[in-house]
Amino acid sequence: MGDLETSSSSPVPRNGPADEPTEFSRSQPMVSFENLVALANYQERIKDARNIVWRDKGQPVADLPTVRRCLEHAAIGGFRSAALAFNIRASFNLFLALIKLRRVPRAQWLPLLRHAIFGSDSFRFGAMLGTFAALYKFLLNALPILIPAMHPSTHDLPSTFDKEEDSESSSDSGLSTPGLRGRRPPRLSLSAHAQMVLVRKRTRRWHSALAGAISGGLAILWEKRSRRSVIAQQFFVRGLQGTYNTYSERWGISIPYGAVIVFSLSCGQIMYAFFLRPDTLPRSYVTWIHEASRAPAESFRFNIKAVQEHVIDIPSLDLLIARSDVTPTNLSSLLSLRERALAGAPDLPRYVPCYGLHPDVTSCGAVALDKFIKVSRWMLPIYSALHFVPSILFRWNMFRADPARVLAHASVGSVRSSAFLGAFVVLCQAVFCIKHGLYERLTALPASSPLRTLLPQRLIDVLIHRGTWWLCGLSTGLALLIEDRRRRAELAMYVLPKGLESLWLTARGHGLVWRTGNWGEGVLAGVGMGMVMSIYQNDPQHLSGLVRKILYQFIGPN
Repeated sequence: MGDLETSSSSPVPRNGPADEPTEFSRSQPMVSFENLVALANYQERIKDARNIVWRDKGQPVADLPTVRRCLEHAAIGGFRSAALAFNIRASFNLFLALIKLRRVPRAQWLPLLRHAIFGSDSFRFGAMLGTFAALYKFLLNALPILIPAMHPSTHDLPSTFDKEEDSESSSDSGLSTPGLRGRRPPRLSLSAHAQMVLVRKRTRRWHSALAGAISGGLAILWEKRSRRSVIAQQFFVRGLQGTYNTYSERWGISIPYGAVIVFSLSCGQIMYAFFLRPDTLPRSYVTWIHEASRAPAESFRFNIKAVQEHVIDIPSLDLLIARSDVTPTNLSSLLSLRERALAGAPDLPRYVPCYGLHPDVTSCGAVALDKFIKVSRWMLPIYSALHFVPSILFRWNMFRADPARVLAHASVGSVRSSAFLGAFVVLCQAVFCIKHGLYERLTALPASSPLRTLLPQRLIDVLIHRGTWWLCGLSTGLALLIEDRRRRAELAMYVLPKGLESLWLTARGHGLVWRTGNWGEGVLAGVGMGMVMSIYQNDPQHLSGLVRKILYQFIGPN
């Protein structure tokens, strides 16, 4: 018995093989929990690192109760925006440099790539957007602290639309609000409740407008003087676009094909300036139009002299005659025109004839098809890059999920954009040839013709009036219908600043407007960004999707 009691009361060894699984099963839940915590922390660090490069959707608004916190928030946001802008500009320059590699000697490849990445353009672009983000973030968040609102206006109070929007957003996230009947409001912690209030908070319009105007006007000084006007014009037209969208919705204004109308009017001024006043357009833009037109540069010099001074430019005419691709028929017409010009004939053309605009093709109808194919083929690689690169970079998740669909959509977009520019050139030249051909036919009618009796020469001369050069550009708006509906507004916003600049310079030449000196670009950029940021902070849905995405990545919610 004693042995039995001793054996029963003796402790059981815990290092036996039968007991090891029992001890492991007790520690397994703790190990699994620690692994989950480590995995969550790892994923959180990855998310924070990714947010430094690319901001996720729905980022919460930062609570900044003091001016010091505003400074810290602005400094961090400014450095982040500067780094992002530097990388974007360097990547774009690198892409352009890779295209040029085959045209430069191998010994210049490394300097070309090094300048593309670490050139002054990348640093200037990063400094400009970094300064803008830092100044805007500080002013937007510090102004309510420095100048508190004693009597808030009714505009600053949540409206019925805001309450409905908040209710919908809360219900989507699984939270109910007092605005929804039949549901009990949730009990939130102080931080969660404060966060919901901050998300719904709307700033005063003049806060965001003033912050945008000051930061935009100062930040643009980092860029080269030659580029300031282009950037300031884009700021201004984006502000006009958002302002129009805001008030058109508020007043119930709807203009069918508004983007096409804006595009047509802008191109009307641009092509008028290209044919008659190229000095009112940027030199690089004139060079690009020359290249896209697939017409000899001497033809346009000939046209300017003929329209402006009513004389034949013999040097330009000689260059056209000396071309190796001129057809025999057109060569005969050019030689005849030269002889009549030297003889002082009274019936010389006051414009460049069709055989001078396209000396390599005799028929005006055949040159239309030829130029459509040439221009479309020339622009296809450029538009392919503009369609494929954003589709892959900015829609990476969609590309991984269905690459065939994304690539097919980008391919169709590239073909449509190339066809758009080909149709643009064809329409412009078609109006040019039609109006001049009609003028020549009507002028050649005998005086006894009934049609000539109904149409006196004064009325026929309207076909070559200076104002008719607008029609060449105005007709190109029809080409925009080939493009995707979502891209029409972007293309209209691209040509609008060029048209406005040319119109301003033309009016200044007639003494109708004043000179702006060295401060014009800064003021224009300030006014434009004041409009843009006021709309972005209060009614962002009235800005284009591209502008909203860019501003969200560089500015964030506040």
